[in-house]
Amino acid sequence: MCGIVAYTGFRDARPILIEGLKRLEYRGYDSAGIAVQSAGKLQLEKAAGRISVLEQKLATCEMKGTCGMSHTRWATHGAPTDLNAHPHTDASNRISLVHNGIIENYQALRTYLEHRGVEFRSDTDTEVLVQLIGHFYKNDIEAAVRTALRDVRGTYGITVICADEPGRIIAARKGSPLIVGVGDDEYVVASDAAAIVQHTTQVIYLSDGELATVWEDGFRTTTLDALPITKEVTELEMTLEDIELGNHEHFMFKEILEQPSAMEDCMRGRVNPTDGRIYLGGLANSARELVRTKRVIITACGTAWHAGLVGEYLFEEMARIPTEVEYASEFRYRNPVMDNGTVLIAISQSGETADTQAALREAQEKGALTLGIVNVVGSSIARETDAGVYLHVGPEIGVASTKAYVGQVLVLTMMALYLGRRRHLSQPDLQSYLSALHSIPKKINEITKQSDAIREVAERYKDAENWLYLGRGYNYPTALEGALKLKEISYIHAEGMPAAEMKHGPIALITKNMPVVFIATKGSQYEKVVSNIEEVRARDGRVIAVATEGDTEISSLAEHVFYVPDVPEPLQPMVTVIPLQLLAYHAAVLRGCDVDKPRNLAKSVTVE
Repeated sequence: MCGIVAYTGFRDARPILIEGLKRLEYRGYDSAGIAVQSAGKLQLEKAAGRISVLEQKLATCEMKGTCGMSHTRWATHGAPTDLNAHPHTDASNRISLVHNGIIENYQALRTYLEHRGVEFRSDTDTEVLVQLIGHFYKNDIEAAVRTALRDVRGTYGITVICADEPGRIIAARKGSPLIVGVGDDEYVVASDAAAIVQHTTQVIYLSDGELATVWEDGFRTTTLDALPITKEVTELEMTLEDIELGNHEHFMFKEILEQPSAMEDCMRGRVNPTDGRIYLGGLANSARELVRTKRVIITACGTAWHAGLVGEYLFEEMARIPTEVEYASEFRYRNPVMDNGTVLIAISQSGETADTQAALREAQEKGALTLGIVNVVGSSIARETDAGVYLHVGPEIGVASTKAYVGQVLVLTMMALYLGRRRHLSQPDLQSYLSALHSIPKKINEITKQSDAIREVAERYKDAENWLYLGRGYNYPTALEGALKLKEISYIHAEGMPAAEMKHGPIALITKNMPVVFIATKGSQYEKVVSNIEEVRARDGRVIAVATEGDTEISSLAEHVFYVPDVPEPLQPMVTVIPLQLLAYHAAVLRGCDVDKPRNLAKSVTVE
């Protein structure tokens, strides 16, 4: 969600901070601001709207200094206005703070401060925190931050600067990510590695309850109680090229086309079709316990939840393990039953999704073994789970997930095969699946060559305001994901459901103006899907089908057909989703939507 970039060193801070914010635009925001230490005081500029609005304001003012911080805000407490934008300052205007997260007890703290004469200038919970720090400040900004945070309940990732302590940045986190980039006589603190990689690939990841004090030629890390902590400096697993647009118009399209190479990276060193084995090093220490698992719960949000639904089918068919998929946002609040032998798998692209973290902690409190499937190395979920598997699909900048979704389904497939072989799956069956799995990247590459044809279909139906997506079995989650993609980036209402459920109510919606997308690939329920298509045709619905290459029957039933290569049914979700990603993308572009930064959405949802 919100983005933080802070810098201290020997260079002019302002251009570094603004460029860093631009690297984080994909996270979603509605205002931006910057604060720089300059000539013994703090200079601030804030603006509602895009970073470009902030830049216009900065063009008319002098702001020079080698230490500062910047922020993109996604409104929670208070409307997206100039006053509510970060950074916020204390009453003296000598201390400034930016903040990701939510201070849950801000109202009580605000009342406490107001009774002591503090006047507030915004509606935010964040200003309460900086005013509290100012209230405790006694010529030691680090001590004031520690004292204030002891009174805070909620989540935060913060950076703080003080005009009286030049070149110094205080950073602290609880439930909201912060990374310290370590350069040569300079440091960049950020909420996302994308803002750091241009300057250094050496980083430390702050954990919950930790505080870092950074100055131009050094840093130290401690607990909130001032106990020293030695942090390991690690190498970022991304390059500047990974997060740049290159020759593509949008990151989403770039990432759709990157899916073949992303899958190869995800399988590299893990899938060996020659000897018929799967190597998942992140599960090695838990393998024996996993094999004895009696029940799996998969928890996630949004697109990752759809991947989890595919995982349910995979785990039950390949590993014969009873599996349930839970919305993370609901899981923690309903006192879930966690029997002995239950394993919880948390799925999150960013590894920082607040609801998924909360579900994970609920399961841990009840004694479950927890696994993580995340893309971002060093993220909170990766560190907090007992074991897990990284996606290794590379950075995903587009808000609407594409390659991370396919990576999640691929990892779940590998996990199901890994456990299945240890429980009941025969070696020849495993080898057959691995051979098919190994061929999928090339097959996805072939599917993307239909992009222009898919664009023509999108052109025809882009003004239809209601769509239906239908699939059965493994492709029911694909229908949900296809509908979500269309909703997210084109703002068209779309609904995904099992094809058989259409006749239990939604069939009443079908008219000649409604596009109905069927995932109708060859498989165990193919004939049933064909019957559902006939039901839609009888009511003049416009049928768009995703079908298996060589299927001539479908072409006589549907107005439009997107063909995908034939793969084993459990592997179909990785290929059938590709045309639906392209369909949503082209519809959004043709409607003039901001594909990479859809309204009201954020890449990483770090608040509940």
